[in-house]
Amino acid sequence: MGQTKFDAVKVGTGEDLVTLTRWVIAQQQHAPEATGDLTLLLTAIQFGCKFVASKVKQAGLINLLGLTGTANVQGEDVKKLDVLANDIFRNSLIASGKTCMLVSEEDENALVIEDHNQRGKYIVTFDPLDGSSNIDCGVSIGTIFGIFKVKDSENPTEADLLRCGREIVAAGYCMYGSYCEMILSIGNGVNGFTLDPAIGEFIMTHPEIKLPPRGKIYSVNEGNFKYFDEPCKKYVEQVKQKYSARYVGSMVSDIHRTLLYGGIFGYPADSKSKKGKLRILYEVFPMAFLIEQAGGKATTGTQPALDLVPEHIHDRSGIWLGSKDDVEDLEACYKEQQ
Repeated sequence: MGQTKFDAVKVGTGEDLVTLTRWVIAQQQHAPEATGDLTLLLTAIQFGCKFVASKVKQAGLINLLGLTGTANVQGEDVKKLDVLANDIFRNSLIASGKTCMLVSEEDENALVIEDHNQRGKYIVTFDPLDGSSNIDCGVSIGTIFGIFKVKDSENPTEADLLRCGREIVAAGYCMYGSYCEMILSIGNGVNGFTLDPAIGEFIMTHPEIKLPPRGKIYSVNEGNFKYFDEPCKKYVEQVKQKYSARYVGSMVSDIHRTLLYGGIFGYPADSKSKKGKLRILYEVFPMAFLIEQAGGKATTGTQPALDLVPEHIHDRSGIWLGSKDDVEDLEACYKEQQ
């Protein structure tokens, strides 16, 4: 899809409001090869985000916070809101008729769309409710998603899922907090859209997000410091002398702040979690894609995050991402050890 220039809008004035739907359609119109399939898929994701946003607002009122008594494939307690969000996105994506396979954090296996009449050419990987352990204390949570093209929609295989992150087509996240915001990239930059509940539409409020080369904030769980490898320890000791520490513990919130203000976010592999904690297909790849599209960098410390190839659909990795110069400082600590 081609890039179409939109200026920042004056929210609430009705003056040249650029909705997410309008923006996506404009991208399609400026791409001669576009079929409209990705537009319809993004519309389905947008609907899912609106639906989940409304349920998050109601969570305390309708007693959705009790445990279901089950655990997801990661062994984490699943709350009713997680289950609901997963169902909402799964149903919306299937109904779009543009997906071939779905990979969710909440499901052990990938879901292949069996009905050929409902099968499309895209794979969607998603975490329906990232940071859900923070629901009870009111911290912002979110949905993360990545979109790939299937190689053969007639015969989808696991090989379509275990692929390099450079093949991602689009990615984004939706943050549910004091307001609802969607950050999206289709490969030509990053744009932010805020949900206006009065009209039920996402309005462009952050056009063409760009990370500064260097920030002033570092975001890492220093409670795990003793488990870090030596390059990570060295970098954290260096950066804490000059930057402010900010760490929410909800990936969507921490990445959102990093995108808007710059700096660096890290959740490295360590001696306790040797492969890292974040899932490659639906956390690492989408966030790394967004950061790179905004002019930043994403790395494991020793290789670019988007160069990873997962070994299974729930494979994990450590990651550092953010402003280009900050990430390169971290990489320098690893090079010194070699």
